[in-house]
Amino acid sequence: MRVLPVLFLALSCLSSAAHAGQLEKFLPTLQAEDVFAGADRIGAPQGEPPIAPVYKGDELVGYVYVNSDFTSSIGYSGKPIHIAVGIDTAGVIRGIRLLDHKEPIVLIGIPEAKVVAALNTLIDSDLNAVAAGHARPPQVDIVSGATVTVLVMGDSVVRSAVGLIRSGRLGGTPIIGAAPPAETRKVDPSLTDIADWTTLVGDGSVRSLQLSVGEVTDAFREAGQPQAADHPETDDPQDTFIELYVAPVSVPSIGLSLLGPTAYEQMQKRLKPDQQALLVAGDGAYSFKGSGYVRGGIFDRIELLQDGQGVRFRDKEHTRIGDLMAEGAPKLREIALFRVPEGFSFDVTRPFDLQLLVQRGFGARDKANISYDLGYSLPESYTLAVAPPPSPAAEPAAPLPDAPRAITPVGEGSVPDFFGEDNPLWVTMWQMNSVNIAITIVATLVLVGIFFFQNTLVKRPRFFKWLRRGYLLFILVWLGLYANTQLSVVNVLTFINSLITGFNWEFFLTSPLTFILWGSVAAGLLFWGRGPFCGWLCPFGALQELTNNLAQWLKVPQVKLPWGLHERLWPIKYMIFLGLFGLSLYSVALAEIFSEVEPFKTVIILKFAREWPFVIYGLTLLAAGLFIERFYCRYLCPLGAALAIPGRIRMFEWLKRWPECGSPCHRCAKECPVEAIHPEGQINVNECIYCMHCQELYHDDQRCPHMIQVRVKREKFAARNAPLTPEGQAGRGPARPVITHRGKPVGNASPASDPAT
Repeated sequence: MRVLPVLFLALSCLSSAAHAGQLEKFLPTLQAEDVFAGADRIGAPQGEPPIAPVYKGDELVGYVYVNSDFTSSIGYSGKPIHIAVGIDTAGVIRGIRLLDHKEPIVLIGIPEAKVVAALNTLIDSDLNAVAAGHARPPQVDIVSGATVTVLVMGDSVVRSAVGLIRSGRLGGTPIIGAAPPAETRKVDPSLTDIADWTTLVGDGSVRSLQLSVGEVTDAFREAGQPQAADHPETDDPQDTFIELYVAPVSVPSIGLSLLGPTAYEQMQKRLKPDQQALLVAGDGAYSFKGSGYVRGGIFDRIELLQDGQGVRFRDKEHTRIGDLMAEGAPKLREIALFRVPEGFSFDVTRPFDLQLLVQRGFGARDKANISYDLGYSLPESYTLAVAPPPSPAAEPAAPLPDAPRAITPVGEGSVPDFFGEDNPLWVTMWQMNSVNIAITIVATLVLVGIFFFQNTLVKRPRFFKWLRRGYLLFILVWLGLYANTQLSVVNVLTFINSLITGFNWEFFLTSPLTFILWGSVAAGLLFWGRGPFCGWLCPFGALQELTNNLAQWLKVPQVKLPWGLHERLWPIKYMIFLGLFGLSLYSVALAEIFSEVEPFKTVIILKFAREWPFVIYGLTLLAAGLFIERFYCRYLCPLGAALAIPGRIRMFEWLKRWPECGSPCHRCAKECPVEAIHPEGQINVNECIYCMHCQELYHDDQRCPHMIQVRVKREKFAARNAPLTPEGQAGRGPARPVITHRGKPVGNASPASDPAT
């Protein structure tokens, strides 16, 4: 029985060693000048968590440590971000160096230098006042497209530095908490009166911040951001920028008034003892939820502040509310219920602020930021005075709350269950993406309908052409450019890697639109092969086809490669896929970097907001597609190659062929937009994008030779079996109809051979 304690002790020691080893691990890669200007050496690590002294000659100038040794620094990737921080003996940050990370946003798409520059805004920050609770933590600059990553990095640096200052290990005296007040207050649980909206606003139970577009514009101009000032949200400065409301709904009377008895009771069941909940509501041109919430599970535009400490809310602490129950309450666009995180020391009876971060974009991806504070003090009518307990000695100040443990991309929508912690995170994310999920499912069902009723649709070529173009435009604009849902070969490599290392459905369910799209592609492979995705559901493929259609309309000459060359270029994409697959077995991260052979991130996800080599590469592929339709799809796309391999197991043959196809007729092969039909007549399903142009020809009795013959025979039969008129019986009736094709007589149906002529 003593084995288990020994094992636990051993594991604990191993865990401590691993934790303490981050500084030792990265210390050989660090130079003293990286974290302190003019310093020349770093001493041996000391203490737990470890810090290492930094010297300039014989003078001690400060210490260096790794943030992940002091606090959680888990980013968007779910893995820690390691940062070396140099802090002097006075508690001022003197240098920061990014050591290691696995953030995909930074690895692919956002320049690392831009993230580092945002992080460097913390340099020269004096954190003594923050550690003493007299000032708010400094904020890093927001990097568009990497908001969550930057917030986590900055938050972990500040938290670790403040914790180090409070410990007294920099040479100062440990910071202890202030003496308790002579009198404290607590919420009166017996007060359950229900009030209307006017009363709640009038007595301060609900506090508000109201800004116009013009006021925010003036604030940006005063802050030295003229470019942001020139890009207002609306044209009228008098328009409402935001009406922001906040109220602590864990206070019984306020909660019952705003939520109603049923919702309030349900919320109370979810709250833990002494835990508080806030209601935040807003209306106007600006949303308080922000892009970080959509992609990373964190609300980056609002922050709860009290006594110089702050915390941001995450998706698991959020519930969307439909309407306010208080009589006379306005209809507001956004109403959210937030549970205050347990690690944050929050006293609802003492003043606090809700800080609103206002972001305004200008240029391609640049943003400027200013902030507004919405102050709140709970009216004393809701509280009771409590005599403080005797305190023989002051206790150390409470440490900062730990950073978010994991950040997962989510969308926006409604969550019917209050604070559904019992639900897996992916369930919450599906609930919050309900609108986008519904649109995606409807679009998928429409495509299924197109495929199932293809024979009817292709008989109306003009209608079908515009139906296809309209669907492709929807996929490009909504699914690609708006929802940023572009499947990639990286998804295939990640799926295969998960099968090898340990499959977990929840990992794939955390991105609802991607999961639905992959489910549709998997079903499509069984029925039609790779065609449904490559020809209909790929935003980049849609962009190629639509731009080529425009080029043809502008009379741009089209290049048709000889069949022999065209056939030998097909294998290139398969070789690219096999190379990426082999690389992924060694390192998925490395395979992700080399998957930049796909222009999807540059063109669709980042919309060309990248370094010039990526932009030129994407534009080059699109330019080639103006002359050779779907050039990239035909010869270079590793995702198309990956789908073509399992597409061979399709169960049905939906594309019909006549015996004459390929011998002697070659019309379909010559007109196939991607040359997926062999000269012998068979369709190569590995290359077919299921555009159904060949099926239009299959049913066209004006262009397909087989159907022309069928039409001619039908018309001749109808003409020969037509009833004769009295004039015809006399031998002088009207001439029989002349059967023609493109203005020329067909078969025996010519004026010379007609007996009536």
